[in-house]
Amino acid sequence: VMRKLLTGYAITFNRKHKRRGHLFQNRYKSILCQEEPYLLELVRYIHLNPLRSNIVATSEKLERYEFCGHAVLMGRKVHDWQDLDTVLSRFDPNVCSARKKYRAFVMGGMGIGKRNDLTGGGLIRSSGGWQTLKGLRKQGIHSKSDERILGDSDFVESVLKEQEEHFDRRYRLLSRGYDFDKIVVRVAELLKMNSEVILQPSKKPERVRARSLVCFWAVTELGLSGTEVGKRLGIVQSAVSKAVERGANLAADHHLSIEDIRNR
Repeated sequence: VMRKLLTGYAITFNRKHKRRGHLFQNRYKSILCQEEPYLLELVRYIHLNPLRSNIVATSEKLERYEFCGHAVLMGRKVHDWQDLDTVLSRFDPNVCSARKKYRAFVMGGMGIGKRNDLTGGGLIRSSGGWQTLKGLRKQGIHSKSDERILGDSDFVESVLKEQEEHFDRRYRLLSRGYDFDKIVVRVAELLKMNSEVILQPSKKPERVRARSLVCFWAVTELGLSGTEVGKRLGIVQSAVSKAVERGANLAADHHLSIEDIRNR
């Protein structure tokens, strides 16, 4: 979505309005967030951006501002793709009560300006600011940090360890000759199908399952892009994304593994 917005849409906009250069100010970045205690603070901070930027003048107008998730959480707008329960359930089991408490929580942050602990570097963010970080260093305490992760040192370390194990597995598979074609052969073996049939588009359930498994393992295990996998299977990138999700469920439900245990 962001790639299409920052490239395709930006190019189209520039051509239409006969302009050049960047359309958006900064590069898009996503940050992995430790759910407690950062999630609600981030929700409040982000949803108050239109007020801080003077895009809307009042909290009442913010609740109706269509380009912000706050309006959806308040029930003024509807986005089918936006998860409401994760946020509202933290305030109250009852939706009406949750919205009142959520509104009070958000409005309580109106006087808070820029939060460096939420927008700064990973180490500063995770440590609670420069002053806290300096104090820890004076005590000889060094925190694990990463620019892509918002959380305490233990959380950051656990995420990095998990990713390290994931990359180790990926390189092990590559070293053993696993590539797209070998995944197709493996899926054909598991589902007792002809590998050439799997490469042919079809809406038949057995072939959809097979292609979903191929997409899942090719993307998550080998790190191939959705575009690359789509070209091999003759489908678009968005279809690959949906297939990856189906494949993940299929592998979990039937305990299927990309590797043949006998040959490990």
